[in-house]
Amino acid sequence: MERLRSSPLHANISTALDKHLESIHVVQARRKDEIVSASSRQRHGPPRCQDERVVLALAAALRALCLAARKVRTVLWCAFQMTLPK
Repeated sequence: MERLRSSPLHANISTALDKHLESIHVVQARRKDEIVSASSRQRHGPPRCQDERVVLALAAALRALCLAARKVRTVLWCAFQMTLPK
């Protein structure tokens, strides 16, 4: 979009994209933690409290990803509108 516009876009656009990518990485890490926790639970028996913390951390990461995705959609729509010819 910057090439179409021949000028750099607003800094908030790149910030929103960076936060979205960061939240994706956090969700991936929490999901890996959940998988490790589930596999260790099968071997050793059910420690329920730790499993609940892992699932709650994953839920919080998914909520942050949802918010970041909503913001990045809005930001990209705005950037697209700025690149359209008048």
